[in-house]
Amino acid sequence: MPKLQQETFGSGDMTWLGSAHGIRNARTGIIDISAFTANTHYPDGYIPSGTPVALVGGMYVPYDKTEATVTGAGILAGFVLTDQKVVGTADFGAPILDHGRINVAKVPYTGGFATPAAAAKRAATTFVFV
Repeated sequence: MPKLQQETFGSGDMTWLGSAHGIRNARTGIIDISAFTANTHYPDGYIPSGTPVALVGGMYVPYDKTEATVTGAGILAGFVLTDQKVVGTADFGAPILDHGRINVAKVPYTGGFATPAAAAKRAATTFVFV
């Protein structure tokens, strides 16, 4: 009997998108999986669609919404566009949305996502937060 594996494919919950604008222009970025925590950022084996990320050292890491953090992980670079399966500890490419409309109430973020108030925290993107 061959070893079979069942796998489900899909884009995830994309209700965090405020419009379709920008989705065809998502950039490919490398996810630094060592910066993500299994139980916090991908408890079911997937980094969910809409996860906010920051660009640190040329790789994407979880965004830090703490308002006083305006460097490194504290600068919003975009959102993971579709669910991304995590396999092992290898970094991997993922589509990153860096402009468009964002439904703030639907962004998957532990403790709730808030629109960055400091201009320095959102300087690398062009988003309309609704």
